[in-house]
Amino acid sequence: MSIESPADLAGLKAAGAVVAATLRECRRAARPGITTAELDAVAARVFARHGARSGPWLTYRFPGTICISVNDEVVHGVPGSRRLRDGDLVKIDVTAELNGYYADACVSVPVGKQKPATGRLVAAAQAGLRRGIDAARAGAPRNAIGAAVEAEVEKRGFSVIRELTGHGIGRRLHEQPDVLNFPDPDDDEPLTEGLVITIEPMISAGGTEIAELDDGWTLVTQDGARSAHAEHTLVVRRDAPPLVLTA
Repeated sequence: MSIESPADLAGLKAAGAVVAATLRECRRAARPGITTAELDAVAARVFARHGARSGPWLTYRFPGTICISVNDEVVHGVPGSRRLRDGDLVKIDVTAELNGYYADACVSVPVGKQKPATGRLVAAAQAGLRRGIDAARAGAPRNAIGAAVEAEVEKRGFSVIRELTGHGIGRRLHEQPDVLNFPDPDDDEPLTEGLVITIEPMISAGGTEIAELDDGWTLVTQDGARSAHAEHTLVVRRDAPPLVLTA
């Protein structure tokens, strides 16, 4: 969506604040021994306190409040009986709907003692996200975001999973445009002021081919390599950096 009124901005900020609060509480709870279902319950309690609802459940009837993906699981992991273990990398992907507005963000959280290689992978996803946000200015071509993301990720020795993208958001979970994490020369439409999008590098420590598990939701790297995911929802502006709604 594009912001058309102060009410739009206020609604998006409120939804973004729920996402940020949920990420904070889930990050604190992501410790060895907790199950992904118990972590999902943490998110559900935050949503309930704020009167928010799960975007994936509303849109797709996803079987959980949030998506929780571990290690080689890239996105859309289904909460369940799996217990987090020391050394795991868990991706906590939160989309909240509040009063008709949606916001979406993800953090990758090392569980317990962090392995150096995992730390480098997480840092690369975060850096790619920052570079993508820096490139998201009204008037710039849309593919400037992907160019910035991929250059930063590859500079750090990792690879973008090109099949997975960011997206427009606002009144629905997934809106146009797709926001690629690589520089497609045909994706050169200018970004417009007030456009609401997510930027979300999903990257791999190995190959970039992905597969879907039998649950019909979870996407994993085909070679079993670990992946990281970093995401924010933001508003594109012309004369200022983007307004990040989920920080």
